[in-house]
Amino acid sequence: MLTITNLTFSYGEVNTLRRINLEVPPESIVCVMGRNGVGKTTLMKNIVGLLKSSDGSIVLDGQELIRMPAHKRSRAGLAYVPQGRSIFPRMTVEENLLVGIHGQNKKFKTIPEEVFELFPVLKEMSKRMGGNLSGGQQQQLAIARALVTQPKLLILDEPTEGIQPNIVQLIESIFLKIVAQKKMSVLIVEQYLDFACRIGSFYYILDGGKVVDEGAMKGIDRDKIERHLSV
Repeated sequence: MLTITNLTFSYGEVNTLRRINLEVPPESIVCVMGRNGVGKTTLMKNIVGLLKSSDGSIVLDGQELIRMPAHKRSRAGLAYVPQGRSIFPRMTVEENLLVGIHGQNKKFKTIPEEVFELFPVLKEMSKRMGGNLSGGQQQQLAIARALVTQPKLLILDEPTEGIQPNIVQLIESIFLKIVAQKKMSVLIVEQYLDFACRIGSFYYILDGGKVVDEGAMKGIDRDKIERHLSV
């Protein structure tokens, strides 16, 4: 679904991403892990086009994205839930979701009912301002807003950060469901190792802007991964 080859990015003279190679197979969940400041969020922003890569290739479902601006990458099938959610606090839940739809130039202009089936609380609170939701409800809204675009690949930056355990369990079940039922792939930046082990198909570990370890999540050596994640 997604193939990244030799992706490089620099802030001025500081080389932040160093020839990253990464794959997200179809119908899979891939977790990117690593300590703070190793380039995980920078990688996600390069993939979705919020930062401009200096070299490399980003191919989504056979289509090269590296020269595309962010809005065209979105329409090609990427959806991004950033760290901190970035919902519109002065818009209602319904308006937040409609923004996602209208931004895609899709033929349909109403919110798909299946979104409310995944997130029943959003239907109950559809007229409530986004800023008045709890942190867990805002995260559900951010994910739902990404899903209404009907992406091929859903990208999330630390979706469990600051979220209560019951909402983490809900998010986990939703990710597994959309991969199985919608034939979608998911790429997650995640610090919570237990969550990553439960949900992930494959993992990549970043350190110093490079991939230093990768593999299938099944049979993972937790001690080795924890050494990479420890400060």
